[in-house]
Amino acid sequence: MSESSDASLSFTAFVLSLASTAAIHFGDLSDPMTGQPAERNLAGAAQMIEILSLLETKTRGNLTAEERQVLEQVLYELRLRFVEVSGGAKRIIEP
Repeated sequence: MSESSDASLSFTAFVLSLASTAAIHFGDLSDPMTGQPAERNLAGAAQMIEILSLLETKTRGNLTAEERQVLEQVLYELRLRFVEVSGGAKRIIEP
Protein backbone atom coordinates (compact mmCIF):
# COMPACT_ATOMS: atom_id res chain seq x y z
CA MET A 1 0.00 0.00 0.00
CA SER A 2 1.39 3.43 -0.89
CA GLU A 3 1.74 6.38 1.47
CA SER A 4 -0.93 8.37 -0.37
CA SER A 5 -3.35 5.47 0.00
CA ASP A 6 -2.61 5.26 3.74
CA ALA A 7 -3.19 9.01 4.10
CA SER A 8 -6.46 8.73 2.19
CA LEU A 9 -7.72 5.98 4.47
CA SER A 10 -6.68 7.89 7.58
CA PHE A 11 -8.42 11.09 6.50
CA THR A 12 -11.59 9.27 5.52
CA ALA A 13 -11.59 7.32 8.78
CA PHE A 14 -11.16 10.59 10.70
CA VAL A 15 -14.10 12.22 8.89
CA LEU A 16 -16.29 9.18 9.48
CA SER A 17 -15.29 9.16 13.15
CA LEU A 18 -16.45 12.76 13.54
CA ALA A 19 -19.66 11.90 11.69
CA SER A 20 -20.25 8.97 14.05
CA THR A 21 -19.80 11.29 17.01
CA ALA A 22 -22.41 13.62 15.51
CA ALA A 23 -24.77 10.66 15.05
CA ILE A 24 -24.35 9.78 18.72
CA HIS A 25 -25.21 13.39 19.63
CA PHE A 26 -28.31 13.17 17.42
CA GLY A 27 -29.32 10.06 19.36
CA ASP A 28 -29.12 7.96 16.19
CA LEU A 29 -26.37 5.65 17.51
CA SER A 30 -25.82 4.10 20.91
CA ASP A 31 -23.09 5.43 23.13
CA PRO A 32 -20.07 3.21 22.37
CA MET A 33 -19.02 3.18 26.04
CA THR A 34 -22.37 2.10 27.50
CA GLY A 35 -24.17 0.55 24.53
CA GLN A 36 -27.23 2.55 25.59
CA PRO A 37 -29.04 5.01 23.34
CA ALA A 38 -27.47 8.40 23.81
CA GLU A 39 -29.51 11.38 24.94
CA ARG A 40 -29.96 13.92 22.13
CA ASN A 41 -27.42 16.74 22.31
CA LEU A 42 -27.97 19.20 19.46
CA ALA A 43 -25.20 21.50 20.67
CA GLY A 44 -22.74 18.60 20.46
CA ALA A 45 -24.01 17.64 17.00
CA ALA A 46 -23.71 21.26 15.84
CA GLN A 47 -20.15 21.38 17.16
CA MET A 48 -19.21 18.26 15.15
CA ILE A 49 -20.72 19.85 12.03
CA GLU A 50 -18.74 23.04 12.69
CA ILE A 51 -15.53 21.04 13.09
CA LEU A 52 -16.15 19.19 9.81
CA SER A 53 -16.96 22.48 8.08
CA LEU A 54 -13.71 23.98 9.39
CA LEU A 55 -11.86 20.91 8.18
CA GLU A 56 -13.43 21.33 4.74
CA THR A 57 -12.33 24.97 4.59
CA LYS A 58 -8.81 24.36 5.83
CA THR A 59 -8.15 21.39 3.54
CA ARG A 60 -9.67 22.88 0.38
CA GLY A 61 -7.41 22.13 -2.57
CA ASN A 62 -5.38 19.55 -0.64
CA LEU A 63 -7.72 16.55 -0.74
CA THR A 64 -8.06 13.75 -3.22
CA ALA A 65 -11.34 13.61 -5.14
CA GLU A 66 -12.47 10.72 -2.93
CA GLU A 67 -11.62 12.52 0.32
CA ARG A 68 -13.40 15.68 -0.84
CA GLN A 69 -16.47 13.70 -1.88
CA VAL A 70 -16.66 11.88 1.47
CA LEU A 71 -16.31 15.12 3.41
CA GLU A 72 -18.90 16.96 1.29
CA GLN A 73 -21.39 14.06 1.54
CA VAL A 74 -20.95 13.72 5.29
CA LEU A 75 -21.48 17.46 5.79
CA TYR A 76 -24.55 17.47 3.56
CA GLU A 77 -26.14 14.55 5.41
CA LEU A 78 -25.34 15.92 8.87
CA ARG A 79 -26.71 19.37 8.01
CA LEU A 80 -29.87 17.78 6.65
CA ARG A 81 -30.21 15.64 9.78
CA PHE A 82 -29.74 18.71 11.98
CA VAL A 83 -32.57 20.50 10.20
CA GLU A 84 -34.79 17.42 10.58
CA VAL A 85 -34.06 17.01 14.28
CA SER A 86 -34.24 20.68 15.18
CA GLY A 87 -37.38 21.30 13.16
CA GLY A 88 -35.48 23.77 11.00
CA ALA A 89 -35.74 26.37 13.74
CA LYS A 90 -32.02 27.01 14.01
CA ARG A 91 -29.47 27.57 11.26
CA ILE A 92 -25.99 26.51 12.22
CA ILE A 93 -23.42 26.57 9.45
CA GLU A 94 -23.12 28.60 6.31
CA PRO A 95 -21.83 26.41 3.46
